[in-house]
Amino acid sequence: MAIIDSQVHVYEANTPKRPWHSVPNWPAHVTGDEMVAAMDAVGVDGAIFISAFSMYRYDASYAVEVQRAHPGRFALVKPVDPDDEAVADVIADWKKTPGTVGIRIMMTKEAGRDPSDPGLDRILRAAVRHDFPVNMLCWGNVAAGATLIDRHPDTRFIIDHLAIMQPRTPPAPPEPWADLPKVLELARRPNAVIKVSGACTLSRAPYPFPDIWDPSPGYSTRGVSSAACGGPTGRARSPSSTTSRRWSPSAGPTA
Repeated sequence: MAIIDSQVHVYEANTPKRPWHSVPNWPAHVTGDEMVAAMDAVGVDGAIFISAFSMYRYDASYAVEVQRAHPGRFALVKPVDPDDEAVADVIADWKKTPGTVGIRIMMTKEAGRDPSDPGLDRILRAAVRHDFPVNMLCWGNVAAGATLIDRHPDTRFIIDHLAIMQPRTPPAPPEPWADLPKVLELARRPNAVIKVSGACTLSRAPYPFPDIWDPSPGYSTRGVSSAACGGPTGRARSPSSTTSRRWSPSAGPTA
């Protein structure tokens, strides 16, 4: 069985050639070659490469370069801009790009998006038209994410990072699973799957993170077929440290 990591971020060093929008507390670079080497070291066959929004915003040009250099190892997801009135054309062009499998939107409180935002409507209609699933980051704002899912029953949503806030650096928060009931309600929707990525950042113990398994029986609401699994990709661990080999996921983000 192929092992596919549901989310990695791959990026160059911060240089004038391709400057970062912001500087997270990640390693100085995790290039395509470096990520492939890390994946090979732990037996990961492929990965869903999410172009890093914090660094590159809506520019996925580096992701395209990496996929071209390693066409059998990465499938691409690009953040798209609700404020771009031509975003439907952007999505149409993205569909024509080799290796693309989806798009991403940000629905955190910081993003300040109402679920009725017309830009989101444009994006989600185009996603259906081009048969793209939509990765959505809505941690800390699960109710808005649920409203958006319900407004667009024909759109396939992938809920990033369990829809649970994950720290960029240890330790985990005192009550990391406080939003778990809201997440389980999300999982009842037939057009949404949960991406179990970065879960180890919620642990206060080393691998195999025994203290995060107590809440996990709740995920039997829809079963493993409704989950996509992946490593921490940059928060609290090195993004080169993929862990999905331990999860053996049965469903990828395009499921």
